[in-house]
Amino acid sequence: MSLGACDPAPTLERLGGPTMGSSYSIQYVRDPGGPSRMEVLETVDAILGDIDEHYSTYRGDSTVSQFNQLPANHCLALPADMLALVGFGQHLAEQSQGAFDLTVEPLLDLWGFGPQARRAEVPDPLQLAQARQRVGYRHLRIEGGALCKDAPVELDFNSIAAGHAVDLIAERLQAMGVRHFLVEVTGELKAVGNKPDGSPWRVALELPREDRQVARQVIAVDGLSVSTSGDYRHYFEDNGRRYSHTFDARLGRPVEHDLAAVTVLDASALQADGYSTLLLILGAEQGWDFAMAHGIAAVLVTRAEGGFVSRATPAFEQALKGR
Repeated sequence: MSLGACDPAPTLERLGGPTMGSSYSIQYVRDPGGPSRMEVLETVDAILGDIDEHYSTYRGDSTVSQFNQLPANHCLALPADMLALVGFGQHLAEQSQGAFDLTVEPLLDLWGFGPQARRAEVPDPLQLAQARQRVGYRHLRIEGGALCKDAPVELDFNSIAAGHAVDLIAERLQAMGVRHFLVEVTGELKAVGNKPDGSPWRVALELPREDRQVARQVIAVDGLSVSTSGDYRHYFEDNGRRYSHTFDARLGRPVEHDLAAVTVLDASALQADGYSTLLLILGAEQGWDFAMAHGIAAVLVTRAEGGFVSRATPAFEQALKGR
C-alpha cells in the first residue's frame, strides 16, 4: 500500500452563527493539513466582531455611532478600511445623483426602520423637512485619515457592510490556504472553487412572493459574489399604501415603484451589495438603464399583474457562462 493511500480525503466543514441582527454561514473544503473548523471559526468571529465594533448603529460605542453623535463641523479619525467604505458610498451617491446616500439614517429612524426608530408610520411634513436637513452625502468630506461633516449628518453602512464582511472573510480564508468555500453573511455571499466532489457551489436566487421567498433560478457560482436587495422583506402599510425600507435620499421617503428585487453578480461582494441597493432605489427603468450603461451583471424582478417579471442584463448572462 502506498503512503498516499492513507492521506485523508478533503472534508466539507460547516460553521455559522448570529451577526448584524441576522446570521452568517460558511462552508469550506478542508484539505489535509488545512485550517481546522475552530481556527476558521475564531478568525471569522474576529472579523465580524471588528465589523460590529466599527459599523453597528445599534451600539452606542461603535465608531459609526461616535461619528453620528458629533455635531456639525467636526471630524473623527477613522480606520483606513472604513474610510474606503465611505469613499465607495460617496462614489455610489455621485453615480446615482444622490439617490443612494450613506447619510440616510435620520430618515430611516423617522419612518420606523432605523435603530432609533419609533413605530412605523408616515411622518408628518414638518418632521420630514427637519430630518431632510440632516441628510446629504455632500455634507461629508475626507481629510487625511479623518471624516468630517459640515451638518449634523449620520452614517448608516447597512447597505454595504455585509458585502464588505464577505470580502474580508473570503480574503482571510484564501490567505489561510482555503481554496474552496462558500461564505454568506446576512444573505450576501461569495463562492470560490468547488465542493469536495468537484461539483460547483449552487446558489438559489429569490423570487419575492408576499412574505415568502421562493427559488426562481439556481445558478452555479465560482469566483463571484451574489447580492439580492428586495423591498419585500421590511415594509409597513398605511392607508392601503406600502412603504418599504428602501429609501431614495433625494425624495426623503421610501421608493414607490414596481421594482421588487435586484440580484447583482460581481467578483467583489462589496460592489455587488452596493449596486444591488442602488439599482433597487432607482427602479425598473432607471435601474435597467444604469445597469446596462455600467455593464453590471444584474437581474431585475418587477411586479406585474398576476406575479413578477424578471429581466437579466447581458453581463449577467455572460457571468453565468464564466466569461
